[in-house]
Amino acid sequence: MACELKDKERVGIINPIFTCQPAGAQYVSIGIKDCLGIVHGGQGCVMFVRLLFAQHFKDNFDIASSSVHEDSAVFGAVHRVEEAVDVVLMRYPHVKVIPIITTCSTEVIGDDVDGVVRKLNQGLLKEKYADREVHLISIHTPSFKGSQVTGYDVALEAFIQTLAKKDQPNGKLNLITGWVNPGDVTALKHLLAEMKVEATVLFEIESFDSPLMPDKSGISHGSTTVEDLIGTANALGTIALNKYEGGKAAQYLANEFDIPTIIGPTPIGIRNTDTFLQNLKKMTGKPIPESLVIERGIAIDALTDLAHMFFADKRVAIYGHPDLVIGLAEFCIDLEMKPVLLLLGDDNTTYTDDPRIKAFQEKVEFDMEIICNSDLWELEDRIKNQGLELDLILGHSKGRFIAIDNNIPMVRVGFPTYDRAGLYRHPVVGYAGAIWLAEEMANTLFTDMEYKKNKEWILNVW
Repeated sequence: MACELKDKERVGIINPIFTCQPAGAQYVSIGIKDCLGIVHGGQGCVMFVRLLFAQHFKDNFDIASSSVHEDSAVFGAVHRVEEAVDVVLMRYPHVKVIPIITTCSTEVIGDDVDGVVRKLNQGLLKEKYADREVHLISIHTPSFKGSQVTGYDVALEAFIQTLAKKDQPNGKLNLITGWVNPGDVTALKHLLAEMKVEATVLFEIESFDSPLMPDKSGISHGSTTVEDLIGTANALGTIALNKYEGGKAAQYLANEFDIPTIIGPTPIGIRNTDTFLQNLKKMTGKPIPESLVIERGIAIDALTDLAHMFFADKRVAIYGHPDLVIGLAEFCIDLEMKPVLLLLGDDNTTYTDDPRIKAFQEKVEFDMEIICNSDLWELEDRIKNQGLELDLILGHSKGRFIAIDNNIPMVRVGFPTYDRAGLYRHPVVGYAGAIWLAEEMANTLFTDMEYKKNKEWILNVW
C-alpha cells in the first residue's frame, strides 16, 4: 500500500486538463470592478477563453485583444498595445484598471510590455487622460509553460504588487479565495458574517451570477474595487485558501508589508472548514459562534447518513486544479472513500514539497497514484488498458466522455462545467459545500445503482 507521486511518462499532451496561463490572468481581471483586460496576442487567445467563461457561467464577460497578426509577429507588436489602451479608454470611460496580459506569441517575439506601460504612463495617460484614474499593469503569462492555475497566481500577484499601498490599518482581513465559483464566495461570506469578521474578498464574484435587467443588459463583472486592492497593504492579516491560486500574492503582502499570513488549507470538507474557522479566530480574535457549531453539526449528520453505508471503499479518480483536487481527496478519505488516482495538470515542480501530498504518502492505507503534468489520457489509459476499476470520477466537464464511454458515474466539479445546469451557484467550500458535495456524490451513485440494477433495493429501505 503506497501513495506514489510521479510525472506523466509521455511527451506531449492528449486531452489537456487545463488551458494556458492567460486564461487564469483573464479570470482575475474579470473579478475587478472597472477593469478591462487587454490580452496581447491573437484574437483566439481571448475568444476561446471568453467562450469557456460563457459556457461555465452562461453569461458574457468583456475582455479586449490587441489582435496581433502576421506582420506584428515579424516586426513587433508593441504599437498594438498602445492603440488598444487608447481605444479601451475612449470607448469605456468608466475603466480604471487595464492589465496587459501577454501570450506565447508576444513573449516569443520579445515585446517589451513593461516598457510600453512606462511609455504610456509618461505619454498618453498624461497628455490625453490626465483627468482620469488609470492603472496599467503588465502581466507576463507565456502559454508555453504553466497553466491557467499559474496564470491566476501570477496575475493576482501583479495586481497586488502594482496597487497595494501602505496607509493606516483598516481592520479588515484579506481573504484570497482562489479560482472559485460565485456559490463558494457566498458560502465564505456567510462564514465571515457569522464570525462578524470584516474582510476584503479577492475576488468578490457573486455578481458573476448576474441578473437580466429590463433594459436587456446582462454583462457580468466582479465587484472588487481598486480601493479594495490598494487597501490590502493595510489589513490585519491575510488568509489565502489555496497554495497555488493566490499564494504568491499572500506571500508578497507578508514580505512587503509585514502582514500576518496563513496559506491554506482549502476549506473543503469538515476538518478543513474547521481549520479555516480556527484560522479566522486566530487572526481576528473573534469567537466561533454557536450558529456555526450547529451548522457544522447539521453537516456531520448529513455525512453520517451516507458515509459508511454508501461511500466506504468506493474508488475515486479526481482531476482539476491542484488545491481543489487535494481538498477533494482529503474529503473523500474522511468519507471512507479511496481516491486512487489524482491528476494534476501542469508542470509545477513543487508538488513534491506540498505537506498535504506528503501526508498522503505517509498515511494512506491503499494504493494511490498522483500524476503531475498530467492529461486526461492518463485517466482513460488506466481505465481502458491498465485495468483501473473506479466507482466515481470527480472533475470538470472536459472528462465527461471518458465517464460516458466507460460507464462510470461522474460528479462535475471545477472549471469548466458546462453540461450541467447552474453548478456555479453551489459551493464546494464550507459546511454547506460539504453537504452539497456529499449529497451530489451519493445521488450520482444512487442513479448508477438504479441503471445497473446494483443493489438498488437498498434505496427502498434506506
